[in-house]
Amino acid sequence: MVAHQAATPLHQGHDEDSAKRRQIVKGARAVFLELGFDGASMGEIARAAGVSKGTLYVYFADKNSLFCETIEQESVAQGMLAFDFTVARDVETTLKAFGAAYIQALCNPRGASAIRTVMAIAERMPEIGQRYYERVIANSLGRFVSYLELQVQAGTLVIDDCNLAAGQFTKLCQATLFLPFIFQMTDSPSPERIADVVDSATRMFLAAYRPSATTPVMPD
Repeated sequence: MVAHQAATPLHQGHDEDSAKRRQIVKGARAVFLELGFDGASMGEIARAAGVSKGTLYVYFADKNSLFCETIEQESVAQGMLAFDFTVARDVETTLKAFGAAYIQALCNPRGASAIRTVMAIAERMPEIGQRYYERVIANSLGRFVSYLELQVQAGTLVIDDCNLAAGQFTKLCQATLFLPFIFQMTDSPSPERIADVVDSATRMFLAAYRPSATTPVMPD
C-alpha cells in the first residue's frame, strides 16, 4: 500500500513565511535600537532573530532593505498609516481627530527614534530617506489628500490644490510641537497641548477652505 501524505493547507506556507519575516524584523528592531544602523551587522541581527544568516538573506537582500522594513513597521505600529477617514463624519471632527492622531504618532518616543535614525543616514544613503518618505509620509498624506478631494466634490470644502492644503494642515498641527520634540528640547506634548494646537489648526484651515455662508450675486 502506498502511504498518502497529509495535504498541507494552501495558506500554511504563506503564514509561516509571514511569521518568519515578523520574527526577523522584531530581532532587527532590537539590534538597530541598541547599536544604531552603522553598528548593526547582519550577523548580530540573525542572532537576535534566532535565524541563520542564510535565512536572513532569503527574506532581505541587505541591511538597507531590512532597516527600511523595520522603520516602516514601526511607523505602522505607531499609527502613521492607520487613521480611518470616515467620509460620513463631519469635516471638523475628522480634522481634529486626524490632527491629534498624526501628532501623537510623530511625537511618540518610539516613532521619533525611527525618524531621527532615518534623518541621520538619509544624506549619505538617500534611497533610505526616499523610501521612508514615499511609504510612510507620502502614503499617510496621500490618504488625507484623497479625503479632502472627496469633500471638495461634495461641496463641503473649496480647495484648488488638495496636496498643498494637506501639507498646510499637517504643518499647522506640528506648530510648536514637533520640532522642539524631535530635537529633544521638550518631552512628548500632553494630549491637552496637542488638542489646543490641533483645534487652532482646524479653525485656521476651515477659515481658509470652508465655503462662505453667502454666495456673491453676479450683477445682471
